[in-house]
Amino acid sequence: QVQLVESGGGLVQAGGSLRLSCAASGRGFSSYTMGWFRQAPGKEREFVSANSWSYGSTAYADSVKGRFTISRDNTKNTVYLQMNSLKPEDTAVYYCAAYYDGSYRLRTDPGQYNYWGQGTQVTVSS
Repeated sequence: QVQLVESGGGLVQAGGSLRLSCAASGRGFSSYTMGWFRQAPGKEREFVSANSWSYGSTAYADSVKGRFTISRDNTKNTVYLQMNSLKPEDTAVYYCAAYYDGSYRLRTDPGQYNYWGQGTQVTVSS
């Protein structure tokens, strides 16, 4: 079992930056693909980014490429999402998620992630 706890959300002006953190409990953190998703009011949960340490793979949604960076510290069982040049359309609840590594091809379907955090709110004002 893996438990995930996000932190770092908040209110920021457009053009600003935030760094989200997701702390994982449980064993074998480095063997899990870690992902970030977001869900805005009235919209479906959407993929933001994912990283597999085992396969050396990283993926980003087109909407965040060049602005967001995913990273992880396996010694701290933590994955991060550095968000720069934030836009009002980035406003959403951001979720951390995980699944046990199975392929270099990272999953972007939230239904294929087994573990989820409670979410952290990110609000970008214009």
